[in-house]
Amino acid sequence: MPFMNGSRRWGLLPWVLPALLVLAWCAASAWHLVPAYLLPSPRRIVASAYGYIFGAPGEAPYAGRFLGDLRASLWRVLLGFGLAVLLGLPMGLLSGRTAVFQKIVGNTIHAARAVPGIAWLPLALVWFGIGLPATVFLVSLAAFFPIYLNTAGGARQIDPLLYQSGAMMGIGRLRGVFAILIPAAMPQIVTGLRLGLGIAWAYLVLGELTGVPDGLGAIIMDARMLGRIDMIMVGIIVIAVMGRLSDDLLQVLLKLAFKSARRMA
Repeated sequence: MPFMNGSRRWGLLPWVLPALLVLAWCAASAWHLVPAYLLPSPRRIVASAYGYIFGAPGEAPYAGRFLGDLRASLWRVLLGFGLAVLLGLPMGLLSGRTAVFQKIVGNTIHAARAVPGIAWLPLALVWFGIGLPATVFLVSLAAFFPIYLNTAGGARQIDPLLYQSGAMMGIGRLRGVFAILIPAAMPQIVTGLRLGLGIAWAYLVLGELTGVPDGLGAIIMDARMLGRIDMIMVGIIVIAVMGRLSDDLLQVLLKLAFKSARRMA
């Protein structure tokens, strides 16, 4: 029984800081410490979020748009992050285990990584125009770097004795990738994937600020033009929640797909 009580206390611990922030927000609004046009009250945010999520389309600005915006943003994140994984994982493994490949691509990747995302935005608009391709390009470009770097670092740190032991057991080079390389590098791979997914949501907003008609970032941009600080905060909160849920889903999928990921729990 004491163990259960301790588990419950630890389970509540992650909610302490958010609860304190909300209480401070409520106090600041109640005592008018911050003007409402700069920081709307929690009640106003809840009312705006309710109308955005559950309202009928047309009954108020932004009402009933949630599902369409969420669907559009999820699709852009999925495409961009998926492309980053398809490129970043194999290139990271190759770079970590093949010195020649690392020398070929290393300088170029590190130089491109130093360029801020906002600098890629005009080029993306010229190349792809406003819409899905430009957003997917920005998301995949941003998510690629943490996936590649963490995967390469994990592959580079693997003990050569593991490969020698595998060779003695008759494990060939291709099979060794799945039996030795990926499991041994799994902690760094998971870290890179989680970082990449978080950055994908951040760069989604950058891509959707270019004038696309739907999406969570588009809502934030439109609300800024109209001075709707409440809707800006609703968009930020929704993106934060979706980012957290997608991170949890990613970890679940990795544990279902890889035994080495399950052993990390």
